[in-house]
Amino acid sequence: MNFNHPISFKTIAIDSKLKKEIIDDLDKFLNGKEFYEKTGRAWKREYLLYGPPGTGKSSLITAMANYLNYDIYDLDLAGVDDNLDLKNLMLRMNNLSLLVVEDIDCSIELQNREEGEENKVTLPGLLNATDGLWSCCNEERIIVFTTNHKERLDPTLPRPGRMDMHIHLSYCTFSAFKQLAFNYLGISHHNLFQEIEGLLGEVRVTPAEIAEELTKKDQFQRALARICQFLA
Repeated sequence: MNFNHPISFKTIAIDSKLKKEIIDDLDKFLNGKEFYEKTGRAWKREYLLYGPPGTGKSSLITAMANYLNYDIYDLDLAGVDDNLDLKNLMLRMNNLSLLVVEDIDCSIELQNREEGEENKVTLPGLLNATDGLWSCCNEERIIVFTTNHKERLDPTLPRPGRMDMHIHLSYCTFSAFKQLAFNYLGISHHNLFQEIEGLLGEVRVTPAEIAEELTKKDQFQRALARICQFLA
């Protein structure tokens, strides 16, 4: 189906420094065909997005897909019968595509190498599908895994050389708040911004929680005052 979600890197509310790092990394990947051929690597890149719920993991995936103009494939491992089925699904992906595996720590009980069972998707099966021999059959492909609990992952999954970039999406920073204020209120500066910046340095709050407060119809002075009260 057509994917018409409007979020982009211009409107996503994540830390501005992190946003630039991600865009630079994507640009390097897009222009990297010669590099991947020279180094004998499959032209693909894997990202691990981790952090508390409501910090923008799904929004970032959408912004990445829109920036790249890639097709999105949403892989629900619980709906895959076995390793062979998984391999066949991966082989049917188009080039210029982004594969999403959300909540990898709890989406399926991945069996380890010693406890592998027939007719189940195992951890080795997942690793072979994404990084094994058959992974070179598609090119210019991105795979994004998400988790709220990075510490629960099997260490073979996020190791260097497999997850190329780990992106920590944490609680709302001031730069992310400024983006939200511009998106919802149409303002870039206000005398209450300094107070809000100080409060954000002391309080753990997600961008989703701030956005929920800003969706309440109100004059922007009252909206910012309400944000101060919410953070206090």
